[in-house]
Amino acid sequence: MIEIAKEFRLAQPSPTRRLILAAGLIAALAGPAVAGPPPAAPLSAQDQALVDKAGDYLANLAEVKGHFVQTDARGQTVQGELFIKRPGKARFAYDPPSSRLVVSDGFNVSLADPRLKTFDRYPLGSTPLALFLSRDVRTDKTVEITRVDHFSDGFSITARDARHRNAGSVTLTFSDSPTRLREWSLTDGQGQVTQMRINLQPASGLDPSLFVLRDPRAKAPAGGPP
Repeated sequence: MIEIAKEFRLAQPSPTRRLILAAGLIAALAGPAVAGPPPAAPLSAQDQALVDKAGDYLANLAEVKGHFVQTDARGQTVQGELFIKRPGKARFAYDPPSSRLVVSDGFNVSLADPRLKTFDRYPLGSTPLALFLSRDVRTDKTVEITRVDHFSDGFSITARDARHRNAGSVTLTFSDSPTRLREWSLTDGQGQVTQMRINLQPASGLDPSLFVLRDPRAKAPAGGPP
């Protein structure tokens, strides 16, 4: 489910990329092979039942929209609107004074900051968003469920890339009765945590253009419009 892009390496980030990386929306799962944590222990029957419950919920989460509040590792908070069309597509539009946009078109995740005139693009499969936006939540050779926590009003599931255990993890938190995704947290390889609280509402017929983000710096082809 999560494919590592061979060509992507985390270089010294630009200010915009550094902000987005710190925010946890995009984290590199590529890099030099180093010793990571040991494999996760097998899940109990009760924990597996919750993983299956979450998978069923996400499988039926087709089109939604809502509001998010994002808190980074330094305690700084930003918010905005989100639109999701699973599998694969999402849009995060940050409220002013930020002008950032994060858009997944099902293949790539594009990051734009019109105010700073920056644009970056990564394969969706090289980001933790792939786990959330994939068609299924499952444990297989590439994805490990490392922890399942039980609360009085819900539960959370933590997963990581089995091939890059030291690169970070994503935690999805759900409420019960009814089951609903209410938060996700991304932990990078240095243990920095970014939390995103979300309030989702069903949507239908979302405009396809929401999930398209072109590089504003791209030049028009020769002979084409200016």
